Amino acid sequence: MNGLLTDLYELTMAAGYHDAGKVNQKATFELTIRRLPAHRNFLIAAGLPQAIDYLLNLSFAPEEIDYLRTLPAFASASAGFFDYLRGFRFTGDVFAVPEGTPLFAGEPMMVVRAPIVEAQIPETYLLSALTFQTLIASKAARMVDAAAGRAVVEFGTRRAHTPEAGVLGGRAAYLGGCVGTSNTLAGFRYGVPVYGTAAHSWVLSFCGETEAFRKLQQILGPSTVQLVDTYNTIEGVKKVAALGQPLWGIRLDSGDFQRLSRESRAILDQAGLPEAKIMLSGDLDEYAIRDLVASGAPVDAFGVGTQLATSADAPAMGAIYKLVELDVGCGIKRFTAKLSPDKATLPGAKQLFRFEDHDILARSGECSNGQAMLRPVLLGGQLVEPLPDLNAARAHAAASLAKLPASLRGLDPAEPWPVRHSKDLAALIERSRSNIV
Repeated sequence: MNGLLTDLYELTMAAGYHDAGKVNQKATFELTIRRLPAHRNFLIAAGLPQAIDYLLNLSFAPEEIDYLRTLPAFASASAGFFDYLRGFRFTGDVFAVPEGTPLFAGEPMMVVRAPIVEAQIPETYLLSALTFQTLIASKAARMVDAAAGRAVVEFGTRRAHTPEAGVLGGRAAYLGGCVGTSNTLAGFRYGVPVYGTAAHSWVLSFCGETEAFRKLQQILGPSTVQLVDTYNTIEGVKKVAALGQPLWGIRLDSGDFQRLSRESRAILDQAGLPEAKIMLSGDLDEYAIRDLVASGAPVDAFGVGTQLATSADAPAMGAIYKLVELDVGCGIKRFTAKLSPDKATLPGAKQLFRFEDHDILARSGECSNGQAMLRPVLLGGQLVEPLPDLNAARAHAAASLAKLPASLRGLDPAEPWPVRHSKDLAALIERSRSNIV
């Protein structure tokens, strides 16, 4: 895989480590949630298969190495460094929480232990791969909870920051509880159920709505979802009702959703179409969904695009990837931590234990009667066992979220989930701070 898909300073540090004789020094890095994004009481871990696939395939092509040689930053790098890159592979260990696991501020999502160059270079990719899908899965979970049993479909590829982000966003949204996505490649690649029928351009391409609706029925049969607001929404619903079956339902994409959904429901019922469903789309977010549900609007499904595919209200996540431990030889470890204000880190490799009403962050190797959350994924650069598939991760997310207090699952700020330090970790933190010179 493209070894250059990283920040330059990862590679300049790699050259420095190599030429300083540190290339075989074992290092432990942790990818940790420094703080929760705005308006979030939890996050849903996502993106692990893509991160692991990257590590399993990470390498440098000859033309990539030739490119690095041309950069001024490597003018003083030894020839041995470039020879090293030719055979570069990840041979380390990775521990991670399973996809679909709720996480909170201060908790590690992944631990990487490897020769320091192998652990350093992946920083950029791992942060990007894990944080993006985690944001989308977490946003989806909020929307699904707000929908209170009504289906939510991810519609956001056209608003995603790249086409590939649309594919991964569709995957993450499904993991977070959406019933599916409009992105066909996400369906093909990951098995996510796909949804969609026609846009306004379909209606506009015919001389009248009735003809457009009839032709769509002929093509799609019982899967037909008629988009009724191209001209006059209520008149559009009446034309759909007059055509009758086959029909899944209608989609309202604009206007006063509370009023229009009620009037549409009455028209469909009076026409003998009580099974016809009503889907809403158009600038929806979890708050709009919550309000519509609370109002009793007769809505069966929501299609959500921009707000979900970009996690619009919280488009970035405060995750960090930091060195926490070094093997310095003869079985001796040096525990490392930053002390900078607002950016302090905690020393030593860790394990996260989950209990019914709190979490304990402990030192790696500690025992506890809680559930150990960081599990081995790679050992010696090899996959320990196949990762759970997307449907299993989705089920794990749903089951895990159901165990959280209702206040945390809601949209309003809630009392944070308690995350405490074990006695051993607290002691290590204190020793590390007192030893700084």
